[in-house]
Amino acid sequence: MLEFDSMLFRVPALLIALSLHEYAHAATADALGDPTPRYMGRLTANPLAHLDLLGTMMLVFVGFGWAKPVEVNPMNFSDRRTGMMKVAVAGPAANLLICFLATLIMVIMAKTGILSPGVRTFLMWTQLYNVWFAFFNLIPIPPLDGSKVLAGFLTPKASYEYNNIVGRYGFYILIALVFTGVVGWIVNPLATAYMQVVNGLLGMIFF
Repeated sequence: MLEFDSMLFRVPALLIALSLHEYAHAATADALGDPTPRYMGRLTANPLAHLDLLGTMMLVFVGFGWAKPVEVNPMNFSDRRTGMMKVAVAGPAANLLICFLATLIMVIMAKTGILSPGVRTFLMWTQLYNVWFAFFNLIPIPPLDGSKVLAGFLTPKASYEYNNIVGRYGFYILIALVFTGVVGWIVNPLATAYMQVVNGLLGMIFF
C-alpha cells in the first residue's frame, strides 16, 4: 500500500500531468477550428473535467491508467490528417514542456537555496509522470496518441486497416506490454535521453 506521505506529492503531480495533457489536445483542436472540445467542457485545465475515476486510481495504484479522451471532429479541420496529427502531438508535447519547467524550477530553487525536500519530491514526481506520459502516449497503438500520429504518415487505406486490426485489440495489447515490462524497455531509454538533454541544457545555462 502506498504511503500517505508519498500520495501527498504524487497525486498533485499526477493531476497536473493528466489535466494539462488533455487540455493541450482540446486547445489545439479548438485553435484548428474544431469547437467540439469547447462544447464538451474540455477547454479547461481543471482536472475535474478530464479525470476518469477508475483510470486515475489505476494510475496511482497500478501505474497504468487513463483520463477521459478529448472528443474531436476532424471534419472541422482544414486538413483532417495534419489536424489530427497536431492534436495528437499536443498532449505529449505539453507533458515534455511541463517536465522541462519542473526541472528548470528545481534548478533555480536549488541554486537560490530555497528548495525544500517536499518541493523537491513534488517536482521529481512531476518530472517522472510527465516524461513517462509523453513517451508512453507516443507508442503507436490505438487508442494512444502515437497511433494518430502514425495514421498521418500512412495512406488512408493503410491507416484504416491498421486501426481496424490493431485497434480492435489495442487495449489488451497495452495491458500485455505494461505487465510484461515491455513498455519500460520502450519508454525508459527515451525518457532518460530526454532528461539528459534537459539537464545538459540547463547545466550549460546555470553552471
